[in-house]
Amino acid sequence: MENKLLEIKDLYVNAGEKEILKGLNLNIKKGEVHVIMGPNGAGKSTLANVILNNPEYKKISGQIDFEGENINDLSTDKIAKKGIFMSFQMPEEIPGISTINFLRTAKNNITNKPVKIFEFKDSVKKFSEELNMNPKLIERNLNVGFSGGEKKKNEILQMLILNPKLAILDETDSGLDVDAIKIVSKGIEMYKSSENAVLIITHNTRILNHLDVDFVHVLINGKIVKTGTAELAKEIDENGYTQFKNL
Repeated sequence: MENKLLEIKDLYVNAGEKEILKGLNLNIKKGEVHVIMGPNGAGKSTLANVILNNPEYKKISGQIDFEGENINDLSTDKIAKKGIFMSFQMPEEIPGISTINFLRTAKNNITNKPVKIFEFKDSVKKFSEELNMNPKLIERNLNVGFSGGEKKKNEILQMLILNPKLAILDETDSGLDVDAIKIVSKGIEMYKSSENAVLIITHNTRILNHLDVDFVHVLINGKIVKTGTAELAKEIDENGYTQFKNL
């Protein structure tokens, strides 16, 4: 029980009047890397948003437990404070606040402790260098004028600085070239430990070529219809999702 991190039981979710998730079950333990794959419209991003309780989605039934606690009705900020981080498919640009100030404020809010400024800046410098980020970006307004690849690296930098218990990466590899995917994968490997877990949501197998993955889940029409190892991702790459649509 002590290794159990996230447990989703028989989850049904609507967006407006449309049913998106239809009895989804998922269990994630500490130290594990899980991948959710599926065609567009299967419910992958909905799942990520529902875990963080995005108000655009309505839970009809089912339960989400984090470290044994039901988080169905918690607000997004409280869920984040409990240790769940989400990287967005299309990171927002926020004029008026620098990346470094955003990171410091987020770290303060998550830990409820003042950040030791010199130690904090050293960590940001170290991780940004590992991610091959332009140091000037750290002082610029958050994501404003950043390329797609720079925004995705910045999301990984946030993950490394905040060091959550569960990192949910929603289409982090979308639109990245081969070199950027390698750097993002490196950041994920730097983050991984026996005390945290990663949930990667993607429809592309490229990022998986650079990661050690424990479980691959196929999400079709709002349900996980098959679970396997990294070999399952190779099967999808070769044959697509058609083979799973009748499961």
